[in-house]
Amino acid sequence: MAGQGLSRQELIRRQRRNGFVGRRGELASFRDALQRPSEELTQFLFHIRGPGGVGKSTLVRQLESAAHEARAVTAYVDESVTGVVEAMTAIGAQFAQQGTPLKRFDKLLATYQQRRHEADAGAAVGQGPPGPSPSTAIVSRVGLVGMGMIPGVGAITGALDPNQVAAGAEQLRGMLSARLRSYDDVQLVLSPLQVLTPVFLQDLAEAASRRPWVVLFFDTYERTGPLLDDWLRDVLVSERYGELPANVLVVTAGQARLDPKYWSDWHDLVVDLPLEPFTEAEARQLLAAKNVTDERTIEVILHLSGRLPLLVSTLAEARPVDAADVGDPSGTAVERFLKWETEPARREAALACALPQELDEDVFCAAVDDPEARELYGWLRSMPFVIDRAGRCHYHEVVRTAMLRLQRQRSPSRWQEQHTRLADTFREWQVRLDDGTGGWKDERWRAFRLQEIYHRLCADPNTALPRALHDLLYVQDHDPAALRRWVQMLTRASRDVGAREVREWAEHLLTALDAPQPGAAAMTLLLSRATLDPAGRAYAYRLRGWEHIGTDEYDRAVADCTAALALEPESAPAYRGRGFAYHLTGRLEEALADFDRSIEYGLRDAWVLARRGETYRLWGRYAEALADFDCVVDIDPEAAWTIASRGQTYGAVGRYAEALADFDRAIELEPDSAWMIVERGHVLESTGRLEEALADFDRAVQIAPGVAWTFAGRGEAYRLRGRYTEALADFDCAVDIDPEAAWTIASRGQTYDAVGRYAEALADFDRAIELEPDSAWMIVERGSVLESTGGYTEALVEFGRAIELRPGRAVDFRYRSQVYRLLGQYEEALADVACALDIDPDNGWSLAGRGLIYRLMGRYEEASADFDRAFDVTPGNCWFHYEKAVVLHALGDPERDGHLARVVELVRAALSEEAPAEIADLGNLVLAYSAMLQREEAERALDDFLSLGPPAGRIGELMIALATQVRVIPEAGGNVALLRRRLEDALPESTPPALRELLRRDRG
Repeated sequence: MAGQGLSRQELIRRQRRNGFVGRRGELASFRDALQRPSEELTQFLFHIRGPGGVGKSTLVRQLESAAHEARAVTAYVDESVTGVVEAMTAIGAQFAQQGTPLKRFDKLLATYQQRRHEADAGAAVGQGPPGPSPSTAIVSRVGLVGMGMIPGVGAITGALDPNQVAAGAEQLRGMLSARLRSYDDVQLVLSPLQVLTPVFLQDLAEAASRRPWVVLFFDTYERTGPLLDDWLRDVLVSERYGELPANVLVVTAGQARLDPKYWSDWHDLVVDLPLEPFTEAEARQLLAAKNVTDERTIEVILHLSGRLPLLVSTLAEARPVDAADVGDPSGTAVERFLKWETEPARREAALACALPQELDEDVFCAAVDDPEARELYGWLRSMPFVIDRAGRCHYHEVVRTAMLRLQRQRSPSRWQEQHTRLADTFREWQVRLDDGTGGWKDERWRAFRLQEIYHRLCADPNTALPRALHDLLYVQDHDPAALRRWVQMLTRASRDVGAREVREWAEHLLTALDAPQPGAAAMTLLLSRATLDPAGRAYAYRLRGWEHIGTDEYDRAVADCTAALALEPESAPAYRGRGFAYHLTGRLEEALADFDRSIEYGLRDAWVLARRGETYRLWGRYAEALADFDCVVDIDPEAAWTIASRGQTYGAVGRYAEALADFDRAIELEPDSAWMIVERGHVLESTGRLEEALADFDRAVQIAPGVAWTFAGRGEAYRLRGRYTEALADFDCAVDIDPEAAWTIASRGQTYDAVGRYAEALADFDRAIELEPDSAWMIVERGSVLESTGGYTEALVEFGRAIELRPGRAVDFRYRSQVYRLLGQYEEALADVACALDIDPDNGWSLAGRGLIYRLMGRYEEASADFDRAFDVTPGNCWFHYEKAVVLHALGDPERDGHLARVVELVRAALSEEAPAEIADLGNLVLAYSAMLQREEAERALDDFLSLGPPAGRIGELMIALATQVRVIPEAGGNVALLRRRLEDALPESTPPALRELLRRDRG
């Protein structure tokens, strides 16, 4: 029994290759490259160029066949793709068909398509907002303000404002929560090329390791080049996405030279293959291969075709035996082709099938009138002017253009009738797919819609154009990546029907799509020039508003949504969009009002409820936030983002067990979500489970090592625990990743301040404030550093500026009051602390701060009263007890001993716990023993204090507190002098001279 032989298809391909005429030199240069070792190739990009009909696509097919003969895996891309992601998708699909799948890329691509669908649809419950995610620039503008505890002086120790810390933390976490699923998902949706391309190249390299060659063909490059040039250049010659294997060749084919904007520096890597029409000898050779030998017939064909390979082949296909079979030399080439086709059915089928933009068997049957002619689809596909790819085909542009012109001129009414019938057919197919939602979410439905609109434009451009422009709104809403494809359809329709207005619109829209924000530019054009009805204009305003949200232009987004509401006052989507813009700018009350209206007018969906819940959370209205989050979770129990947001809310109200349960569930659903893991770490930290918290921060860094906020979050945790070396290392990593993250830079500045590296601290605050000039908390922090270095005048300026920026914050008045106190300007200090108490009358730190000023002024009765009130608000504070004891000593009240004993009791109780000793506690213990005249105990406490390596600022604060003690308890002078000398000796070498001089003074 004979073995399995060649297939019929392979025999046909060989016959066609053997009959290929011309372009021998171009084909030979490509085959020569395939026969050489890849490492010797200096030119690996072949660019075929020439006018339409000159045979570029035919040569590409021959090169593809040659590549297959060399056992290459190949992929072909043409104008059917409208972007880089589509091009990579097409390449991956063709590689899989050849047994070389790009497995990792295909998996990541599937994830991208799913996440993109969720984001675009806006229906991914609890997974963040539809459309672009909030920019990291917003996140970097939010600060967590946590001042370190400073021993001895209560006004500084009390500068830690819990409300300030909580508000900053909640706002930062809220911004992170607005992201899609995990960090990787956000990057994938917002920057698909940066994420997909490296994986694509890794898989391409793996494929190249198993095959001698990988060859990528990009046909009709005059159309795809503007979309692919930048990416293809980076893939071929840079290391932006990774490295390309040496055995990868690329072939591009277009009408012009490669764009010098992208390729001028790389011409030495390009094999330029300019194609001209056939020479007369080549044309005669092809005609002889078709058995056309009559000289007069040959001359007529040469004249009619202009020796364009496509037309020479088309005219020779019927093997005319004399000139009469070709026709009148004065006619067109397409008329000659139809003249010698004697079967009317074939003739009419060939003409009718020029009308659709692309063909499959269903479209063929819809285009051809005669039922008997429907069997001719196979014949048509064999014609030389029909380009067949993956079961779908289209006419060569030169032939199709000629056929369309012929039919339009021959019978305008027949032209209109045929296009209308095709449009109606595509409309019927849409109806079959419509699931009741309008169809726009379905990719096949949108493809049918595009073809319908094309044929409507060809049939009656004036009537169809307004509808076509209105459809662009739906395309932008449901498939913005395809907007260019629809505009290209307008371009083709305008050319095919000769419609000037359609052509002008297409040109303007293409210009808009080349703008930095193409979606917004397209909507602006439609709003300014199209005759959209009020509903259409409202729709365009809403879409442009979402585009502005994606580029952080929130005021413009609000303006556009407001304009939409002026046209449609009950538009729930417009309220939703404006509410989200308000939400992102911190205008929470307005955001809530808009979300409420959106729900009132019918958009009570999970997305709006989740956003409203998040807004409630950021505003501190936790009960209402929990109610909304509960509703969302009832709708979708696997809404990981919402479950995590509910966990944040539970954490904010101290319901830590429920918070941890929610974060555990959310992370179970999204195990690689870095922000959820970071948030759980914060809750663990709040419950004292510090090692578990750090383990979460470590895991977040491992998951998202290229993300600044993962390092910054861990750095902040280290800073608040006093682990400054590790904190600085993390902040350094974060700043390296994002050099303009003002919050991270300022947090590093706080850490430098804590370890006494004041020059570096000031440099960081200077840079952070340069990035965020109106950040009051950063200005306050810089003032604190200036104060620590003895720069009191400069510190007063900074605190004054912060008060101007946020006049309703008590902590800023307390800061300035403290500086006035250190300068001995007690009246000014009292005025500021009075302002702080007007804002927050029951703040223990403000009361104790005023008590300290009264003590320094000798107004002991008033000081005592203030400390008593501070005890009522903040009981169990050891520094309050110390200051009360000093006041009672001045008043001669023996109860002072009880308060000093209470200081020792509180500190010893704290030291007996497993948590590390606090510098503040030990400083207060030194002060208490010194006041009790217990010199040895005071020195032992000082040993413990110094063993923690306190920074200069904290050493200085304890020195000042001891100096003020001697004024009231002179008998402690000897002990104090010894303690102060030891503290002065312990000052770091980096301590500024001005601060050293200040601390040597024996005053408060």
